[in-house]
Amino acid sequence: MIESIVYTSNTGSAAQYAKLLSERIGLPVYSLKDASKVLPRGAEIIYIGWIAASAVKGYAKAAKRYRIRAVCAVGMGRTGTQTEIVRRKAAVPANIPLFTLQGNFDVKKLHGIYRPMMAMMVKITGKSLAAKKDRTPEEDEMLDMMLRGGERVRPEHLSAVLDWYRAQP
Repeated sequence: MIESIVYTSNTGSAAQYAKLLSERIGLPVYSLKDASKVLPRGAEIIYIGWIAASAVKGYAKAAKRYRIRAVCAVGMGRTGTQTEIVRRKAAVPANIPLFTLQGNFDVKKLHGIYRPMMAMMVKITGKSLAAKKDRTPEEDEMLDMMLRGGERVRPEHLSAVLDWYRAQP
């Protein structure tokens, strides 16, 4: 039986999704740091982490301590996209459901080394995307997020997670 939601967040998007999910399914929510003080080893959880270089931050650490029943990965891409690469890079086993959720983006909110890394990525990738003549709607959206930032956390992005959760015995 799933006991709680555990998350790792850098700019707050994963924390927002954890809170939204908690409100909808009634499970307690803890940061990964705080969870170790409250949850026993082997507790069944839903893990929510942010995507960096297609991997899910904090997932490996959480997987060593808890029984992860589902993973929600929060990044810049549209909800429901990039699941194959995220699963591979984060080493999420095929038997664990993986949901990708579009989060917010603001370079200024990033902490540590991630701020200069993303500033450089925005500069390089943004220039390349801006020059591309036949951009897809998703590329247009990504370019807009890079150039202007964006608030993309939405309760409706959790619909697939909620459907999965409600189907659990």
